[in-house]
Amino acid sequence: MTNPAYEQYRTANIESGRIYQDFVVDACWNLLGLAIVQYSSALYQHNVGESKTGAEIKHDEMFARTGNLWIEVEEKARPRPGPYASSGIYRGDNTWLYIIGNYDHVFIFQKTLLKLLHQSGRWRVIENNTKTSCGFLLPEKDATTLAAAVLHPRASNRISKVIGNMSKLGRELHEATKRNLAQLDLFCGDDQQ
Repeated sequence: MTNPAYEQYRTANIESGRIYQDFVVDACWNLLGLAIVQYSSALYQHNVGESKTGAEIKHDEMFARTGNLWIEVEEKARPRPGPYASSGIYRGDNTWLYIIGNYDHVFIFQKTLLKLLHQSGRWRVIENNTKTSCGFLLPEKDATTLAAAVLHPRASNRISKVIGNMSKLGRELHEATKRNLAQLDLFCGDDQQ
């Protein structure tokens, strides 16, 4: 049985992730000269990887508030009984770079390093409130030290203005989220991000 509030949250989150991916592609090109060539079809994304470059990009919308990056190790598309699938740093694809952050801080990691951090046991794996993802929280101080590169585009205010004016659907999703503050409980918890 699908949860309409979750489905609305998931749709908005997917679009937010796509916008962030485009932003990171531009930031990496402009600031590093690194060309990230994203795959758009589900076929390529599932069978090859997120990009020809071997980079996976994750938008961590909670980072500014918590100071922690959510490093995913398992996921489910929707809350359901049963096992999780390996994901994030454990996806069996061509990914060797794991790029995560927000519009002000973009952390670029080697995927193998994040696997070693997870395997060290130093950071406890937890399940998120939506019961769709398991991962560990990497504090900003550690992330800054361990990342191969950290970009500081300082673009959150500009991006929020662009997103706010994007489309009718975007405005409708934004308004629906404001009306139903209970949606925040889907992904905000006391002990998580």
